[in-house]
Amino acid sequence: DLTRLCELKGRNLEAITPEEYEQMARSHGLDHLPDFPLNDSLPLVVEKRLKVAGDLYLEMGNSGYFLKLPQTEFAKLVANGSEADFCVELDDFTPNTDDRMAIESSVKRFTQLRIKRRLEETLEMPPLPETAEKIIQLRIDPDAGVGELAELVEKDPSLAAQVVSWASSPYYAAPGAIRSVHDAVVRVLGFDLVINLALGLALGRTLELPKEGPHGVTPFWDQSVYCAVTMEGLVKAMPSERRPSLGLAYLSGLLSNYGYLVLAHIFPPYFKVICRSIEANTHVNPHLIEQHVLGIDRETLASQLMDCWSMPEEVIQALRWQNYPGYQGDYNLYARLLYVSNQLLRSVGLIHGPVLPISDRIFEELGLEQEDALHVINHVVAMKDELRQMARNLEG
Repeated sequence: DLTRLCELKGRNLEAITPEEYEQMARSHGLDHLPDFPLNDSLPLVVEKRLKVAGDLYLEMGNSGYFLKLPQTEFAKLVANGSEADFCVELDDFTPNTDDRMAIESSVKRFTQLRIKRRLEETLEMPPLPETAEKIIQLRIDPDAGVGELAELVEKDPSLAAQVVSWASSPYYAAPGAIRSVHDAVVRVLGFDLVINLALGLALGRTLELPKEGPHGVTPFWDQSVYCAVTMEGLVKAMPSERRPSLGLAYLSGLLSNYGYLVLAHIFPPYFKVICRSIEANTHVNPHLIEQHVLGIDRETLASQLMDCWSMPEEVIQALRWQNYPGYQGDYNLYARLLYVSNQLLRSVGLIHGPVLPISDRIFEELGLEQEDALHVINHVVAMKDELRQMARNLEG
């Protein structure tokens, strides 16, 4: 709990940047700094519960191995440090059972901190963009075709340019030049993917990107692109009889971190606190840190906003439950695919966050072999430069 530690020490502490971390490690001739003090000149604070624990297990960098340390040896290592109570048990965090109530409760906490307006005024969320609203209407029209989709997207020149640029990316290796939205649909991406891609891009422009996020975190559009194409690859690798909608899976990936934008928009005074806490707890899932600081996480906020905007239920549930692979409710397949996509991307360092195991049961429920998933993520890694360029085009 970084806020608690700052209060105890009477200082405004921040985690060092990834670049400073690497420099410090190199100064000791290491690739990664171990989880015990190397320099007696630096102040050391030890969580007091560690001093009464039995054997301790220290992570050895990113190797997946741990060093077993008896309490007697640990006590010698931290003998010069002071003791304090500043950590929170991760087991204390459980998903909310009522998302709307959780949001109201969280906002009520800030009302007590002199935020005097009602919930709707406090949220101050923008309305659904007109283009996105029309795309949603087109999605549910059984008679809609390529012509109607192309006409709608091309009414928004910026959106049309992004769709054409996306289809023209070397990632899709389309033969010849892609000159129009019609080309993008017919020759490269298909109707289902383009209509959901256009919807995701339209929503992505609704909220501004935060100017200051956590150090070392993957930029928003980079993460969106990586996750979308990973979702696409996993769905295509699934047996045809188990495959969900490719377009909705793609859209879920594209919007997977939309809650990050919502969080910064709704709680700007506390966004910086969350960012600093994420930097200081790289081993902890960000949604747990947000629950601790705010009582609500980005995924809950994003899913509730998507519900207000009448987005597809598949996307709402995918965003809400992407951190819970055991979720068995409606449209759990999309949530599970998003969990696997995020963990695969973390495992190769393309997005930020602790790497958690993907059980054989999850692969079995998706109808995938572990080799299938590795093939998908290896392809994403091989094309990361092309994907980053796609993200830069979206930022522009």
